[in-house]
Amino acid sequence: MSDEVDVKDEEGPQKEILDFKTRIEELENEIMYANAEVANTRQRAARDRSEAIRYGGSSLIRRILPMLDSLEKAIHTSEENDSKSIIEGVRMTLMGIKSSLELEGIIPIDTENKTFDPTCMEAIATVPTEKGKKSGTVVDVIEQGYMYHDRVLRASRVIVYEGEDEE
Repeated sequence: MSDEVDVKDEEGPQKEILDFKTRIEELENEIMYANAEVANTRQRAARDRSEAIRYGGSSLIRRILPMLDSLEKAIHTSEENDSKSIIEGVRMTLMGIKSSLELEGIIPIDTENKTFDPTCMEAIATVPTEKGKKSGTVVDVIEQGYMYHDRVLRASRVIVYEGEDEE
């Protein structure tokens, strides 16, 4: 009878060892699958990022394409018609482009009669301060500047009053 007990005792540890080995293999397989899934997720995220960068401006482009068509039509009709209708067509196209840019978060920097702000303006010239005007005030905008959400996309190029304030 003691032989039977010894055989049972030997089978118990052997079976436990086999169970542990099987469980270890299962866990190793799970780790392999998890690592593969992480690698796939990283690749997918990198591809998505790349596509977002590459095609991010497509909504703006879709809005601007009709304006390009309008400008082409204006040029074509300018050869045949009077200039008033062409000017009106170009004006409407310009308004459409500005509207499309605003929908994308691109807005003009308000500079007219404002105090010079070096964070969003570039002074390309100065003129003597006139009577009733304050030194450092923007006189004229040579090139309109634009903000893209909260960042300066292009600084406004301006002319600024300089000198002592004249009252």
